[in-house]
Formats: sequence, structure tokens, C-alpha cells
Amino acid sequence: MKFAHNLLRCLLVMLTTGLAFPAFATATCTGRFANPITDICWSCMMPLRFGGLDLVSLDQEDTPNPGGSPVCLCPSQLRVGFKVSFWEPVRRVDVVRQPFCMTSLGGIELNPGFDAPRGSRFRQDSTATSSFYQVHWYVDPVIFWLEAIFDNACLEQSSFDVAYLTELDPMWNDDELTFIFNPDVALFGNLAARAACAADCVSATAGFPSNALFWCAGCQGSLYPLNGNVQAHIGGVQASSLEMTRLIAKMHREGLMWAASGEDGLCGYYPQPIMDKTGYKYQMLYPIPQTEKIAGKCCQPLGRSTILWGAGKEYPYEGEDFAYMVFRKRNCCQGAF
Repeated sequence: MKFAHNLLRCLLVMLTTGLAFPAFATATCTGRFANPITDICWSCMMPLRFGGLDLVSLDQEDTPNPGGSPVCLCPSQLRVGFKVSFWEPVRRVDVVRQPFCMTSLGGIELNPGFDAPRGSRFRQDSTATSSFYQVHWYVDPVIFWLEAIFDNACLEQSSFDVAYLTELDPMWNDDELTFIFNPDVALFGNLAARAACAADCVSATAGFPSNALFWCAGCQGSLYPLNGNVQAHIGGVQASSLEMTRLIAKMHREGLMWAASGEDGLCGYYPQPIMDKTGYKYQMLYPIPQTEKIAGKCCQPLGRSTILWGAGKEYPYEGEDFAYMVFRKRNCCQGAF
């Protein structure tokens, strides 16, 4: 009886002092191979423009394209052609609770022989919840490896590959180590900077996010720090979308992801240490493929509110890990000869 009384008293102390409780300490590994035909929102590649004219748009959202003459020239590649633009599916991202759980590879769990931080969700008080996820980055130029289009210099020509695992990155779960790589976080860890992200949320929901507010991830919260610690966890879809956005920004900061849009992208890819947030769209692949259109669209720019498209996309046990397909804006000089 005395033991039960002491245990109850300890629990009450923990609740009243706001100590954190892990919400999914016993995470399991779930996943599924995505069907490239039925699970990908192919209309997200649109609008397709050639020589300054829309060939196919399907009422999809787009960003500004290089103006002027429809003819382009790339002297370094001895290429003369026409300006084209489209949104290319090039990367895939897993956001998982269990370390080394490869959701996009059918839910297999790797065993490298060492431990990594597990995903967790902590409630600090009655109003605030934070979380942590591991994230995986896949090179996935699906159009090229499906061989849907042959010999096109405007497509990324590489094979499917597992390119980055945050379990191997000591900065991903450590805010102090992240500061060494991401020192600008000190400028935006204040109330005014966080309040400004509300404007980015409105911009991303109405169209595309604002690059002027580069420290924001729209309605998902603050883009900084560039690690797996989500300070404000609203739901799994929101938190995983934020983690995916942070990883894209981190890849740009490390020079592992290059931009491909705008006038500078006509003749090839170029480094972009601060990510252009308007250069990406994404869609969910797992647990529920996002192929049903809402207002004519089945993908969205970074930072858009998850209230509409994310409803019902998270559920217990097999629906708490996530996979996303990332589309990158491509402006290119399509060679005529």
C-alpha cells in the first residue's frame, strides 16, 4: 500500500512539474513500395512549357519562368535550343520513428550494428508538444529510371539510390552541433521572427511560400534549426512535412542538392546554399498515397497548410511513418541540335 501511495505521488509530481513523456517509445517499422504508376501524382509535373508557351497545364500551380526569346543558347555545351519548364520528380523522403526503418523500401529495418536516437513525441504541458524523427533521403529520378523518356538532357540521369540517413549524422539530434553548421539560427530564435512565419503560412497556402522569410517553413513552423527536433508538433503530417522541408534545406546548405530553375538553370544545375522554397512541390506516398485531387491538385508547395490535404492521412500503428515524393522545378534549354 505504501509503495502504491509513493508511486502515485511520483506520478503527480511529474505531471505538475511538466516533465516530458515519450508518446511512441515502442515504435515499429512500417512501409510499402510505392507503385510508380498509381501512387504518384503525375499531374504535379505540370505546367509543361515549351518555347514560352503552355503545352499542358491541367490548372497546376507554377512559378515565374525566364522571359525574353523562346530560343536559348548554352555555349559550354555547344547547344542551341528552346526554353522548356516542368516539375520533375527527383527525390523521395522517409520520415520515421524507428531508426534505420526504410519505409519506402517496404518497411525493412536495417541493422548497422549501432544505436541511433529513436523517434519520440513529448508533451511538455497541456498545450505544447514536441517531437523527433529520423529522415532518409533517396535519389529517385523516377522518369529516367522508368525509361519513360530516352536521351533527354533536361532530365536528371541517375538511378534510384539511398543517399542520406540522418541516423549517421550527429547533428540531426543535437541543437548545439547544428549551431556550428547553422549559426544563423541565432538570429531567428525569437518571438518576432517566429510570428513573421504566419505571413509565410498565408503565402504558401494561397500560392507559394515567401523566400524573403527564408527561416520559415510556412504553416509547418520554423525551418530552423536544420535538425530533427520539432518544437511544435501539431500532428504527424505537419511534423513530417516540416522534417522533409528541413532536410531539403540542409541538403542545399551542404551542397548535396542543387537548384535547377530560373535563368541560371537553363544550361545546368547550380549550387544554392539558401534553398529557394518556391522551387519544390511534394506529395505523400505513404501511408496513404496522395492522388485524390483537392481543388484540382494532388500535391502542394512547401509550407502549405495540411488541414485539407492531410486529413485522415495519419492513423495508429501503420500510419505513423511517412514517405514523400519531391518535385523540383526545372528550367532547361532543350537542344534543337
